[in-house]
Amino acid sequence: MLKAGDKAPLFTLNDKDGKAVSLSDFKGKKVVLYFYPKDNTSGCTKQACAFGASYGRFKKLGVEVIGVSRDSEKSHVGFAEKYSLPFILLSDPERKVTKAYGVWQEKKLYGKTSFGVVRTTFIIDEDGVIEKIMPKVKPDTNAQEILDYLASKGE
Repeated sequence: MLKAGDKAPLFTLNDKDGKAVSLSDFKGKKVVLYFYPKDNTSGCTKQACAFGASYGRFKKLGVEVIGVSRDSEKSHVGFAEKYSLPFILLSDPERKVTKAYGVWQEKKLYGKTSFGVVRTTFIIDEDGVIEKIMPKVKPDTNAQEILDYLASKGE
């Protein structure tokens, strides 16, 4: 299980436009990497729209926002267009990155057990080290919680 202070697992995934994006592309920048279950679902839409609405504030702080789900690039295109999402969405259909970050976990819903993405956000510092892990975040408050955290650190 990853913890704050660990080196963030490196990865390369395609964005919605089929362009390869690597975590190493952001060396020297702080990254908010958030994992979510599925495009166009209620909670995921709330979370993405909250990040979209706050994106200007993240950019002013020099922070890049990246969302990751198992959805296809095509699904990400529609999701980003429908909600005018200005940040990077990455496609992880084989769950390699999702598993590397430990967010593919057993979940229980209505007494049924299954595996899925546990909504989790990682703040990765300029050197590629995990600064903070926010597990089981609330979709509508996650972006503001991160901004509050960054403000508390004087960023």
